[in-house]
Amino acid sequence: MGENASFWESLIYAHPTCTTWKQEAEGSIYHLASILFVVGFMGGSGFFGLLYVFSLLGLGFLCSSVWAWLDVCAADIFSWNFALFTICFVQFIYVTYQVRSVAFDREFQELYSALFQPLGISLTVYRKIVLCCDAEVITLEKEHCYAMQGKTPIDKLSLLVSGRIRVTVDGEFLHYIFPLQFLDSPEWDSLRPTEEGIFQVTLTAETDCRYVAWRRKKLYLLFAKHRFISRLFSILIGSDIAEKLYALNDRVHVGQGFRYDIRLPNFYHVALPETPPVQPSHHSHHLQRGSPCRKPTGVTNCSSFLTPS
Repeated sequence: MGENASFWESLIYAHPTCTTWKQEAEGSIYHLASILFVVGFMGGSGFFGLLYVFSLLGLGFLCSSVWAWLDVCAADIFSWNFALFTICFVQFIYVTYQVRSVAFDREFQELYSALFQPLGISLTVYRKIVLCCDAEVITLEKEHCYAMQGKTPIDKLSLLVSGRIRVTVDGEFLHYIFPLQFLDSPEWDSLRPTEEGIFQVTLTAETDCRYVAWRRKKLYLLFAKHRFISRLFSILIGSDIAEKLYALNDRVHVGQGFRYDIRLPNFYHVALPETPPVQPSHHSHHLQRGSPCRKPTGVTNCSSFLTPS
């Protein structure tokens, strides 16, 4: 204990105390460096936040190096500040390269800003998603079909970027698909990774459309590597199916002219017990996903009781 006490005493009291303080202030370069440090440490997170922090801190250390070389004339102070300036400069170049490596085309950038950025998805994660679809936006001309009922296999998941898609079954209109909605989310959710199926609806472009498509096998491999992306798509697809279900709500009717509200299936069966159960419709396959609705008796899928008027 005595040795430790003597060590701390020598560390604290070995140096002479300041009996007189300098009357004049340090030069403007020193104060500029201090201001740059204060402003630099106010930076945020993310790539651009890092660019902000490293750029201002680097300038601050550079000013401190100039101040140590010209005013203080201390080689050790200059060396430390210049070394820290070099580190900040290297970090700035590295972050700049990373930002450039995750740059996207205009449509992918708009898709990120509208759909993924509000969910807090970083550019690095979004880059993995974009690379999975080969960074390609596909064009679908007006009145061309994305899928045909009973013919087109379910082998991909697509997200509409622009335009409008009309969904029909046996020539009867069901609903529209608008930008930032999945084209085939119900079909995707209805199949397991090892299963195969075909579309039970026809999807036709009402205008010139642009969409992004992920191949099933390639997307499932991405999910296996990154569970976070798997959970992200699960949330996006679930929300998309719920929107499609509610879009059909005003078109769904049952016998005796009663309107069927898909949000209150159990209440309907209690209020009208004499109404015969609705048979599952063969064209409701386009809306059979895991939406958060409650299933009536005898129905194994949330959307299997939907029948357009």
